Amino acid sequence: MRGTGRLVLAGTPLGNPQDASLRLAEAMATADVIAAEDTRRFHRLARDLGVTPRGRVMSLHDSVEAARTEALLAAIRSGDTVLVVSDAGMPAISDPGYRVVRACLDEGLQVGVLPGPSAVLAALVVSGLPVDRFCFEGFLPRRAGERRRRVAALADEPRTMVFFEAPHRVGDALADLAAAFGDDRVAALCRELTKTYEEVRRGTLAELREHLGEPLGEITLVVGGAVEAGPRGDAQAWGAAVLTRVEQGSDSKSAIAAVAAEYRAHRRDVYDAYVAVKASRERK
Repeated sequence: MRGTGRLVLAGTPLGNPQDASLRLAEAMATADVIAAEDTRRFHRLARDLGVTPRGRVMSLHDSVEAARTEALLAAIRSGDTVLVVSDAGMPAISDPGYRVVRACLDEGLQVGVLPGPSAVLAALVVSGLPVDRFCFEGFLPRRAGERRRRVAALADEPRTMVFFEAPHRVGDALADLAAAFGDDRVAALCRELTKTYEEVRRGTLAELREHLGEPLGEITLVVGGAVEAGPRGDAQAWGAAVLTRVEQGSDSKSAIAAVAAEYRAHRRDVYDAYVAVKASRERK
């Protein structure tokens, strides 16, 4: 390694300051330079955590990242610790940070990370969709034609997909996803995760669009992967899996959708299996 300085990327709370780690608070207090996507939000978080940063705080949003990379590298070369934070979640994940990381590695400078909250993983695990294999697709293109081409290319993707979307574009995104994947593809719309008005809606793409309303705040979409040829398991397994989820507190509709995605089966078949297994157990 060249010099003693280093770059540190740190995950920040998605909304609730209590999700901040002790290591994040220490890094905010001791870093020589803090490069924040939004300096006002950084100072607000510092106040919430009772932290007084000793280092210089500078902005690092998308429009200035390229221009400020060299200054950050110079600070690291001189021995400084540079902390990079985004507004929420992990830097470089659809947020500034990647250019600085790449430039540091190209020079052999040290790069570290303080793990923390991630909207991608939070939405994925709460969606009820399969988590054994997934992919992150970030924001879909803003232009309708480009968005439809991107979505069409994902129509046969078997993994669970995670997208970020702006509230004023999510209706169009759901429409394009339904057109490419089919109205019955299961999905979850996660809004304002960890915040006061957190909401998770689960259902088909058509159902999510129908009941969308006027969503506000940060939105993460989780969409089930394409159903491969032939379902897994049998009716007994599907019905038992749904019943287990219901007994654990899930509503039957969400449980049926999740099991259909997991076993690559049609929702109607899973519903029929659930009804049969439930009736069989009630007779015993």
